[in-house]
Amino acid sequence: MSTVKEQFSITRTFNAPKQLVFDAFTNAEALAQWWGPANMGVDVLKLDFRPQGIFHYSMKMADVVRYGIFHYVAIEEPNKIQWINSFANEAGEIIQAPFPGLVFPKEVMNILTLTEENAVTTLHLTGYPINASEEEENTYYSMFASMNAGFAGTLNQLEEYLKTAS
Repeated sequence: MSTVKEQFSITRTFNAPKQLVFDAFTNAEALAQWWGPANMGVDVLKLDFRPQGIFHYSMKMADVVRYGIFHYVAIEEPNKIQWINSFANEAGEIIQAPFPGLVFPKEVMNILTLTEENAVTTLHLTGYPINASEEEENTYYSMFASMNAGFAGTLNQLEEYLKTAS
């Protein structure tokens, strides 16, 4: 199906230059410090930051390990990063999301844009399912509140990282 009905959207401002915010997405050491949900350790398994490159990572909390992968679509330094995000296995193969009872899309298109004014950078992220069934799309749309909370936690970590990186 995958006709874009609505998009997940979150906007955040940072007291940091746009290039510094952009760079936080391009560097494995930086991503390991801030990417992912709060209270989960992240290991960068592979980062090839270029169009058609990937970011393969693991997230750990207690005994649970989850894997994710980005497939980069377009990069316009320092203004825009577009990628397809998926849950993955340890080998980097796309898998169904590990949400019992929920059929979540295997692929989500993400578009991140950065703008700067007076040394304040605004990050705007949108996402929408691609190559998804109607059931997968409906699940995605029903999870906006949860995704908003998750990304808010991730962006809080980015904010803390930027304070030490600047």
